[in-house]
Amino acid sequence: MFSFCSYDFSFLHFGTSAEVLDHLAGSYSGLVGRRHMCSVPETTACDIAATTVILCSKISAGVSIGEDSLVYDSSLSGRVRIGSQSIVVGVNIHELHRDSPQIIRSSTCFTLPDRHCLWEVPLVNSMGRVMVYCGLHDNPKVAMNRDGTFCGKPWKNVLEGLKIQDTDIWDTSNLDKCLWNARLFPIMSPPEMLSVGLWLMGSSGRDPDGKVSRMWRQSRRVSLEELHRSIDYHQLCVDSAKHQADLAAAVARSCMTYGLLGRNLFQLCEDMLGNDSSSVEVCKELLTFFPSHGDQYSGVLPPSRGYQVKMDLLRASGDVSAASMVEEKVWASVASETASAIKYGSKESSSSATTSSNGNLRPKKAVVELPVRVDFVGGWSDTPPWSLERPGCVLNMAISLEGRLPVGATTEATEDHHGVLIEDDADRKVYIDDLSSISCPFKEDDPFRLVKSALIVTGILGHEMLSTSGLKIRTWANVPRGSGLGTSSILAAAVVKCLFQLMEDDGGDDNVARAVLVVEQIMGTGGGWQDQIGGLYPGIKCTQSFPGQPLRLQVVPLLASPQLIQELEQRLLVVFTGQVRLAHRVLEKVVTRYLRRDSLLISSIRRLAELARAGREALMNGEVDELGGIMLEAWGLHQELDPFCSNRLVDELFALADPYCCGYKLVGAGGGGFALLLARSPGHAVDLRRALRDSAAGLDVTVYDWNVAVPLPR
Repeated sequence: MFSFCSYDFSFLHFGTSAEVLDHLAGSYSGLVGRRHMCSVPETTACDIAATTVILCSKISAGVSIGEDSLVYDSSLSGRVRIGSQSIVVGVNIHELHRDSPQIIRSSTCFTLPDRHCLWEVPLVNSMGRVMVYCGLHDNPKVAMNRDGTFCGKPWKNVLEGLKIQDTDIWDTSNLDKCLWNARLFPIMSPPEMLSVGLWLMGSSGRDPDGKVSRMWRQSRRVSLEELHRSIDYHQLCVDSAKHQADLAAAVARSCMTYGLLGRNLFQLCEDMLGNDSSSVEVCKELLTFFPSHGDQYSGVLPPSRGYQVKMDLLRASGDVSAASMVEEKVWASVASETASAIKYGSKESSSSATTSSNGNLRPKKAVVELPVRVDFVGGWSDTPPWSLERPGCVLNMAISLEGRLPVGATTEATEDHHGVLIEDDADRKVYIDDLSSISCPFKEDDPFRLVKSALIVTGILGHEMLSTSGLKIRTWANVPRGSGLGTSSILAAAVVKCLFQLMEDDGGDDNVARAVLVVEQIMGTGGGWQDQIGGLYPGIKCTQSFPGQPLRLQVVPLLASPQLIQELEQRLLVVFTGQVRLAHRVLEKVVTRYLRRDSLLISSIRRLAELARAGREALMNGEVDELGGIMLEAWGLHQELDPFCSNRLVDELFALADPYCCGYKLVGAGGGGFALLLARSPGHAVDLRRALRDSAAGLDVTVYDWNVAVPLPR
């Protein structure tokens, strides 16, 4: 039940049944998932309180459940009444009067009183099953002569009400007569156990003819003590798995038939496959829903989501080869949807607007140098397809490193050659004379696929002037590879901006940022908008995105005072961990979880976007310490999104920094690259820098000098 209970707790002890309900209804109640993996009828066919928690259960019409109760791993149908603050676990109650003994009258319904517990377990050696019931606050070990209770009533009242003797349930040699050793619970058929349960709990009124009492006396009965040694735990797990698999199959069928694939079909398949081979047939059956599904839900179901569901079902069905083919369509659809959201409604560049009287590209040369970005909070909410379907918000900052802008590109129109010459800062170069050969998809190991993708997206390859002129492009990035500083996206922004300037096209930062989104999809690396926004726009900014056609970006610069800038530059350490991790591998996993509609991932990213807005308010108010707390929460959320975003070295670095810092995190996707360490004061920053240099742990990290990148004078 851990995953259903609450968000962000470090330790929770479930000591008693009452404590379980107290937790579900207490301060965490707003974070409790009250319905999960369940089948519940419409509100006009049953009466279920809004505060009831129903997990892995099937509830049929005619059932009533009171406030603050918990029903788990159960199936309830017929005339069943569950009181308030009650717990039902592993119970299967079918139509009460079907195959029932004569003692159950047609007007009878099964009623579990308020503040009661009911559970059902299988016994070893095929002895059958037994239903157990007691009061929520009964203490099984409190003796009868010490005010012990059963179903909330003193034992003396229980015995008098049932007209039974203590010798009927306890051995004469037993000195501590209590619920723990009372042989109360009969091993019978389910209807008989229900009728006896009604009688024992006092829910069925009197037993005038004594039929129920005689049936109970003649039955084989067990105590909680005996039951504890006799539960068939293996069968308990098997029954629970089958029950949940059947529920998962029913939910999946309903989702495919009536819904918009909003459920996590991958997890449903996992739950189904825990049952048996018949679940594979269910997955194959679900695949038959796909031929017309896209037409039915055009405009509300993105193709990428549909293909992801199809891929998961194919894998669950055992058709790995077909699943791999569909996986390619998943990523192609994400790229297509991104391009559509960016390009929709944008004006096309005309060749006449980008040429001079002598027919050459102008201006002859363009140079763009850009800072890198560090993100405080909000990353992942900028990434397609999230940002195409849901609002995003990121708080980040443009910085220079070691006194320079580290990322840049130059483009130059030349008459020395036709075609395109591309060079990078590693002295690699390629000359392409056949422009038609520049087409996607590009190989992953192609060192020039970023520039080639930018050539395609900007449309310069179709420019008529390239028939008489050539193009020379040079790029550089003076930061470590895999830094997490958004280098790839910012480099793409520099190239795109250069090409737009060369064509005298719309080289505004907003247009460039959109174009880079498409560049990264064509490259196959994916990625969101925050990196290029972080590098293109100077200083600190809080950027929001709003889904639509086109995707709308709203960049709100933070009007930081000189005092705030100085405090950040004095207190914030930008540290390279020396470890490299490629972000697009992490991105693929996160995007896949989103396409599967992983509810925990969705809530985590939504929280990151909320924290970005809170971080902006903190900085606007000069509350740098509050920003540190936000960074810490964001780091925790990043570890939920990707458990591998930290490692031993990073943990050691943060452990060393913790006494000096009010906040810390890795930038970007994590797993390595740069870390932000926000010291408690400028003095703590000096001490931390010294501690990192003299670290006894031998941390091989590098502290970079940095400054906020402010707008250059024009």
